[in-house]
Amino acid sequence: MKLVQCDPRHHAEAILAIFNEAIAHSTALYDYKPRTMETMQAWFEAKAKGNYPVIGLESESGELAGFATYGTFRAWPAYKYSVEHSVYVDVRFRRRGLGRRLLEELILAAERQNYHVLIGAIDAANTASITLHERLGFKPCGTIRQAGFKFGRWLDLSFYQLTLSTPARPLDG
Repeated sequence: MKLVQCDPRHHAEAILAIFNEAIAHSTALYDYKPRTMETMQAWFEAKAKGNYPVIGLESESGELAGFATYGTFRAWPAYKYSVEHSVYVDVRFRRRGLGRRLLEELILAAERQNYHVLIGAIDAANTASITLHERLGFKPCGTIRQAGFKFGRWLDLSFYQLTLSTPARPLDG
């Protein structure tokens, strides 16, 4: 697998398919309706505007096997050193260590960009994602009980954080 910076011209359709599979068949996303190519264009524009990476892994044949990104945690200025991340692996490529590789690369990107805290919001029943995060040093920092409702049941949302040593000199304002 080859690490790549995802490009909307080459990867938007694959990312859209990965998102829509997760929406339809899992609680990785608390969405109900499939996303559209228009929402993907806006998503990529927001990532570019915020200078947020979209890191992908391509198979030997050039298929996007998974991607990871982060973005705004909360919109107020004092949160500028915290980002919320997400990692998605195409169902055909799961259980091969790709999620770990993507998350490790995302951590390095956050350090290079001088972020201080990476936050993952994970469905509390998603033991695979929780285990991945814990193995990479993320700590549980709270659960919101019955935060979502999907597939006819209430969903608990657990938060995990990794505190980085960056930035060396944080500034107010």
